[in-house]
Amino acid sequence: MLATLVDEPFSKPDWVFEEKYDGVRILAYKEGDEVSLISRNAIDRTDRYPAIAAEIAKLKPRTLVLDGEVVVFDAKKVSRFQLLQQSRGRPQYVVFDCLYEGGHDLRNEPLSVRRQALERLVQPSPPLLLAERLASDGIKAFNVASRRKLEGVIAKRASSRYFEGRSTEWLKFKVHQEDEFVIGGFTEPAGARHYFGALLLGIYSGDQLRYVGKVGSGFDEKTLQSLHDKFERIVLPRSPFAAPVNERGATFVDPKLVAQISFTEWTKDGKLRHPVYLGLRDDKNPKEVVGKA
Repeated sequence: MLATLVDEPFSKPDWVFEEKYDGVRILAYKEGDEVSLISRNAIDRTDRYPAIAAEIAKLKPRTLVLDGEVVVFDAKKVSRFQLLQQSRGRPQYVVFDCLYEGGHDLRNEPLSVRRQALERLVQPSPPLLLAERLASDGIKAFNVASRRKLEGVIAKRASSRYFEGRSTEWLKFKVHQEDEFVIGGFTEPAGARHYFGALLLGIYSGDQLRYVGKVGSGFDEKTLQSLHDKFERIVLPRSPFAAPVNERGATFVDPKLVAQISFTEWTKDGKLRHPVYLGLRDDKNPKEVVGKA
């Protein structure tokens, strides 16, 4: 179940307001002593997070399905995708939903009932944590998120059922700008920079990839080399972008890779201002990266 982005925070009866975490969405499946951690695009991540899998295996129900986010927290207890992507810190599984427990399918139960099941089953202790409810009032929750410099707030209707797909029963509003963008090419390096200068970024509008600017900061030498190695296998003879991209020394690539980018704002002509590269998203399909400006 996916949340729909809204522009402004709000407060309504029958809604709860949780911290929005900056990590990788994972469904956890437990059958007896066996645990599988599966990403949104059906990649098995169990071997990547063995401590989390081991902790879930200790939970009492023989069969269990949990929904949550694998994150790494910084020193101020704020989740940072960049730390997770660079394996800097201890991954933790922040659980926010319980879909199945001991032979009972809970997806048709209201969120309030599923949350009660979750609180009964999971005693918060790293690496297993419960999603934090920031405040009962959405405006206050947004103020808390802003003060703590969190990524944002997830608003959920307490009576909502769980179903696959994007929903207006779950909404999200962000404190700062951070999102996914498709990599459609790169520029030549300059000065002391090796491998490439900047990434050329786009978002989809229908089947067309729209250019939204380039990002040249947020890279270390290891990241530059790793990305360049990936690009060498997917170079294209022509641009994948719908309109001409007027960047000197541009090399274009098959738009298969998705990058997480932070930025300050959108410009009037639909470009990113002050973008910073945070990492690759191997749990996102490029075609899901659609127009946001």
